[in-house]
Amino acid sequence: MSDFVIPAWFEISSLIVLSVILVLDLLLVVRRPHVPSPKESGLWVAFYVTLALIFAGLMFVVVGPQAGGEFVAGWLTEYSLSIDNLFVFVIIMAQFAVPKKMQQEVLMIGIILALLFRGIFILLGAALIENFSWIFYIFGIFLLITAAQQAFSGREDDEARESALIRVLRKRIAITDDFHGMKLRVKIDGRRLWTPLLIVLIAIGTTDVIFALDSIPAIFGITQSPFIVFTANIFALMGLRQLYFLLGHLVDKLEYLKYGIAFILAFIGVKLIFHAMHENELPFINGGEHIEWVPVIDTVTSLLVIVAAMAVAVVASLVKLRVENRYIPTALARATDDDDDDDSVAPPESGVNAVSEETRS
Repeated sequence: MSDFVIPAWFEISSLIVLSVILVLDLLLVVRRPHVPSPKESGLWVAFYVTLALIFAGLMFVVVGPQAGGEFVAGWLTEYSLSIDNLFVFVIIMAQFAVPKKMQQEVLMIGIILALLFRGIFILLGAALIENFSWIFYIFGIFLLITAAQQAFSGREDDEARESALIRVLRKRIAITDDFHGMKLRVKIDGRRLWTPLLIVLIAIGTTDVIFALDSIPAIFGITQSPFIVFTANIFALMGLRQLYFLLGHLVDKLEYLKYGIAFILAFIGVKLIFHAMHENELPFINGGEHIEWVPVIDTVTSLLVIVAAMAVAVVASLVKLRVENRYIPTALARATDDDDDDDSVAPPESGVNAVSEETRS
């Protein structure tokens, strides 16, 4: 699907610049852990979106319109999936009662893990596509199944899975009731114990793997360039931390968002199957011959469908909130202010702490 060559100097320089930005972002989190205000979060999100659009412009100029269009379509697809990923992060943070001041660092670790897992899947996906054209059939069917699960499974399922994870881990290992900063292990009364941070990171890492399994086949349905696939993922994940603090209180209220994402996944799944049929080499399908009558969905069409699906889903969700009088423009700011007043939210007391408290009373 990709009929262009990206200059090596452009790929190398782009990856160097992106690496520097990610390192600076990481250092900023480590040196200044805090709860960003809606204004600060909004400015950072705008910065990363602008950065992605500038990169898309460079792709148009240096490589060509096809490469630029594939990057924009891929970036928007990954961004929409990242927003869904964001909802699961919200569940994890709330369920484990992660203190607000730790959430930036935890999210940054989650983003780094997501980049690592997606990089692995990109390499595997590129190798499979290079050697087995029929893999598009599998990718397409997988995305159709994922779309159905996205549309018809409730988000309560995510909470149930996380609760099961907590129960299993607490039975297997000794874990403290409270967080101890970003420490994974602490020594209490001569015993070395794990902190709840371990479970949080395992939960986030597991989520990253699941979303990588969904997102990589999806973007390979738009472009076969590993460079575009990887950079689209980087730009989609950069700013996700700030987006969490900006939309964390709203994302679970966008009721129709999951249907928009499901539609995008289904559309790309159909596109992948069409491409597999057009390039067909399987002997039991059409005698191993290409199926020429199958329509070819171009990048512009893909881009328009992705934008339209997300726009309709978000607008419909906001309209429903407005009709039900549940949408208040200043609610997000007030919720953030309330959180700032209680930065050190502790998890519910249990075990030794609960007994001690009862004894004191």
